[in-house]
Amino acid sequence: MCGNEQQPGDDQGTVPGLSRIIGGLAHEIKNPLSTITLNLKLLGEDISRFHNEPHARIKRRLEVVRNEAERVKLILDDFLKCAGKYEIQAEETDFRNTIEELRDFLAPQAEATGVIFRTSLPDSPVICRIDVKLIKQAILNLVLNAIEVMDKGGELLLKTFVFEGRAVMEIIDTGPGIPSDRIEKIFTPYYSTKKSGSGLGLPIARRIIEDHNGTIEVESEDGKGTRFIVKLPLV
Repeated sequence: MCGNEQQPGDDQGTVPGLSRIIGGLAHEIKNPLSTITLNLKLLGEDISRFHNEPHARIKRRLEVVRNEAERVKLILDDFLKCAGKYEIQAEETDFRNTIEELRDFLAPQAEATGVIFRTSLPDSPVICRIDVKLIKQAILNLVLNAIEVMDKGGELLLKTFVFEGRAVMEIIDTGPGIPSDRIEKIFTPYYSTKKSGSGLGLPIARRIIEDHNGTIEVESEDGKGTRFIVKLPLV
């Protein structure tokens, strides 16, 4: 249910605006969920005043419940980004700056997991008309996915250049790669091989990129790493 595909019953047939209805339901779930999470936090703080094992055990159980509630909230956030509508606030920007900001933000996490994180940028400006916040989110999803699959360390390269009137960014990792029978599924909503993954990170990235009139491709070989290729129009 991610992307611009027409859903059965969307504004036609017997169930008008199915995506809108489901999106509204997700919002309605998020409201009480936020209240539940806040109260769990407050309960944990109250119990922390008692320094004994029974209260410590209760606090640990509350933390488990709170973490699960937070995870549900994140899944709903991802769902709304995937299925909901958003407004692109595009502005002319040097794409190199976006990559540099992401590099600075992600470098500590990559280093902590033993991943060598490098960027390759051209000397000349790469001017695109993009919503910087949304494009950052799309690239962040791709990069974090690459870092997570290299749990035993590796190398990650963000390479940016201009080719045939487009800004091209390649995200290349030395991870385990993607088996050929799974490549076609990775952009399918809720498909994930990660135990804690929502299965929405890659579909959201694709939707954002395509909504900027861009494209995203993937090349991978099982056991030999993966390359995502993102292309965006130049101004």
